[in-house]
Amino acid sequence: QGKFTLLRDTRTDGSFLVHHFLSFYLRAGCKVCFVALLQSFSHYSIVAQKLGVNLAAAKEQGQLVFLEGLKSCLDLLFGEEEQPGQPSPLQFLSTCDLRALFDFVRVSLTPCAHDSWKGPVLLVDDLSVLLSLGAAPVAVLDFIHYCRVSVCCQLQGNVVVLVHSSEDSEDEENELVVNSLCHHSDLILWAEGLATGFCKDVHGQMKIIKRLSLRQAAEQDLVQIYQYKIQDRNVTFFARGLSAAVL
Repeated sequence: QGKFTLLRDTRTDGSFLVHHFLSFYLRAGCKVCFVALLQSFSHYSIVAQKLGVNLAAAKEQGQLVFLEGLKSCLDLLFGEEEQPGQPSPLQFLSTCDLRALFDFVRVSLTPCAHDSWKGPVLLVDDLSVLLSLGAAPVAVLDFIHYCRVSVCCQLQGNVVVLVHSSEDSEDEENELVVNSLCHHSDLILWAEGLATGFCKDVHGQMKIIKRLSLRQAAEQDLVQIYQYKIQDRNVTFFARGLSAAVL
């Protein structure tokens, strides 16, 4: 509880981590606010069914609050309000800050008297889209900061955020956001594509960084590196050099 987990991917697609955390927290009985900026609800629902989770049922029961960013953007740009009289969470498309989006998260995860869910969780897929939609890097970092204060500190919940990064990227704003978030994360799960290219038995490398230095200045971060293979319903992890292709 009270942890900020950063999911980072380079030269590969780290969305399998988002699907894992979404199904994991729903099965654990947590209240989840999912800010989905990359895919539609049906996409996440189909993948979740393979993992044994029914997103539609969780949404009806009030366990899952789902913001479908693609649809919200279209509704806002073409002048259609999702609910009359209520501002869209993506008001930053016409204003300069992400306050409406933060208010949506805060209201969604604030516990009610009749709530029986365990802990609140904010899941964002993916934060880089906000920059592509015109949000300033400072506004994005402010949004995450306020979410950490509200969800992690006040509500003792968890925040999980996916960002894309590239070592040779010319997108300085995105790299600024990624590097800043790395300094404030309790845990970093960094999925990287293989430097040698495609391999059918090894789909990438996972670097797990436990930020011990964030809690105690004298401590060094604990880094573990594994390779992985994505299968239909799960992901297999193994030490480097111990894949089926090698053994």
